[in-house]
Amino acid sequence: MSYTSDLVDSATETKEQLVSNLRRVVSDAEDLLAATAGQTDSKITELRARAKENLLVAREKLADADAAMRARARQAAAVTDEYVHDNPWSSIGAAAALGILIGVLLGRR
Repeated sequence: MSYTSDLVDSATETKEQLVSNLRRVVSDAEDLLAATAGQTDSKITELRARAKENLLVAREKLADADAAMRARARQAAAVTDEYVHDNPWSSIGAAAALGILIGVLLGRR
């Protein structure tokens, strides 16, 4: 695997963690709504209705964002793979330059 593929995988993993955390928040909010189901105060009933509606919208957007993120990651990996195969020496040179830059920066510490 190339360095760029590793970066794409790392970014995808970070985004997947974010999506997972957001799903957990939505789930906790749904649990909170269920726990307050017995409350009949008009203000609480109104807030519960708005929260339910917002949770539905959040769930839909979360699913859309997850699908879009996965598609972009696959596309970036495919483009990177194609570029590396078409330009192997340029890729080797760029990786070497990046390695030297990282080495110099770490050497300063």
